[in-house]
Amino acid sequence: MTQEELLEQIYKKDSNAFTTLYDMYSKSLYGVIYNLLKNKEEAEDVLQEVFVKIWKNIDSYNDTKGRFFTWILNISRNAAIDRLRSKDHNKNLKNLSVDNFVHILDHNATVVNKIDAIGIREFIKKLKPTCVRIIELLFFKGYTQQEASEELAMPLGTVKTQNRNCIKDLRTILEV
Repeated sequence: MTQEELLEQIYKKDSNAFTTLYDMYSKSLYGVIYNLLKNKEEAEDVLQEVFVKIWKNIDSYNDTKGRFFTWILNISRNAAIDRLRSKDHNKNLKNLSVDNFVHILDHNATVVNKIDAIGIREFIKKLKPTCVRIIELLFFKGYTQQEASEELAMPLGTVKTQNRNCIKDLRTILEV
């Protein structure tokens, strides 16, 4: 089936055309999406959304403005960028457990860094519970000070002061 024949069938909402469309373009579009998201499950999810958008918005495609492949490629790229900017995506990144960070360090760090990263957790546990929570949010989960302030229901200035004091206490424990 040529692209022109495929487009005619898509305009008619022929379900076989959807299958053909998917077979022809899914690998290319998935590659673009995956390169931006770097997550297999999210890339598959966005790919599915992209094909639904293409199917529903086919009437907005104008062949005088560009090639069909370019049009669907732009839809894919924009959908992946939208996902990257979404709150859910950012929350998923921030909500990685400490175990994930240790795992990342196990694969990417030098032996000295591994020892420090794994050992530092034990020293942090010796701090006040407030300090443990602040350090966990700011350093292990990647929260900004503003986000930590909202999470802990503390004024931003208090979070900054507590963070500074907690780091000072940690230095004392480490004798640095």
